[in-house]
Amino acid sequence: MSDRLKRQLLIITGTICVAIGLIGIFVPILPTTPFLLLAAACYLRSSPRFYNWLMNNRWFGTYIRNYIEGRGIPIKVKLFTIVLLWATIGISIWLVANLIVTIILLIIAAAVTLHIIFIRAKKKS
Repeated sequence: MSDRLKRQLLIITGTICVAIGLIGIFVPILPTTPFLLLAAACYLRSSPRFYNWLMNNRWFGTYIRNYIEGRGIPIKVKLFTIVLLWATIGISIWLVANLIVTIILLIIAAAVTLHIIFIRAKKKS
C-alpha cells in the first residue's frame, strides 16, 4: 500500500471516528473518548494539521487530554452523565417495550455506569 493511500485512509478513518465521537457526546450508550482517541491516533500517523486541530479543539481536545493525562472526570460531570444515561435508557426501554432489548439495554447501562464510576474523579485545581 502506498504511503499516500495509507495517509488518506487514516484521515478518513480518523474523521469517521470524530463524527462517531461527536454523536457519542449526545447519545450516552455510544462512547465518546475511545473514538476520539482512535481519531487522534489516526491523525497522528497521517496529518499533523488534523492532529493539532483535534488536540486543540475546545470540545474534543479536552476529552483526549484528560484521558491521556489521567486527570479524571469532575464528579458533577459523572453524575450528569449517569443521569442522562439512565434517562435515555429508560425512554428507549419504554419506546421499544421488548423484553430482550430491555435486558440488553439494562446490561449496557449498568456496565457503562460502572465504567464511569470507576474513572478517577477529577480533583479541583
